[in-house]
Amino acid sequence: MFSKDEYAIIVAGGMGNRMGKSSPKQFLLLSGKPVLMYSVHAFHDYNPYIQVVVALHPDYFETWGKLCNEYDFQQSHRLVPGGETRYHSVKNALDAITGEGFVSVHDAARPLVSKALISSTFGEARKYSNAIPAIPVNETVRTIESGYPRLVDRNSLRIIQTPQVFEINMLKRAYQQKYQPSFTDDASLLEAQGVHLHLVEGDLRNIKITYPCDLDIAEAYLKSATDKE
Repeated sequence: MFSKDEYAIIVAGGMGNRMGKSSPKQFLLLSGKPVLMYSVHAFHDYNPYIQVVVALHPDYFETWGKLCNEYDFQQSHRLVPGGETRYHSVKNALDAITGEGFVSVHDAARPLVSKALISSTFGEARKYSNAIPAIPVNETVRTIESGYPRLVDRNSLRIIQTPQVFEINMLKRAYQQKYQPSFTDDASLLEAQGVHLHLVEGDLRNIKITYPCDLDIAEAYLKSATDKE
């Protein structure tokens, strides 16, 4: 049974400067299709009734429209202007949601998000009001203190991913806080209000496209999945 009280915000307002490309990374081609299309498709594949809001820099509205026409991309979504920071982009998207229920906030730079991860985060959020995917750290980590590198116990560390799912009104209250640079994701706003965060198992394949080599890794994952079909 598909739920009609589920929403998805896809944050695609960045310029992708670290990719070293003239085009924002959400428009770069991954296996012959713009990166942003993967996330929109993933949420509709999970729930055909989900309402998708894409926060995109207004300078690229026309570009995105042309890409949708070129690739015959017809899956339903609404565009809202991306803001100066990720915080402002998500706030703009939240303001466009008038219903109640649960909202998933996802970065367009994670195009390999799976149907299973979307489902598990929504399911856990219905139990605990929020669900934050996380994966363990498997490499040695050091922190620099007074110029000296000190070993950190990696067993106590987690890498946080998206999609992060929240009860809508709870997230809207969190976004009434004034912006702070420490708000690097949506969970950090709830944490600032003293809300207990519920971590769930993330997905190692749910990588973030930040550098050119990340596209190569994503291509390899997609090819592997295709070969197994």
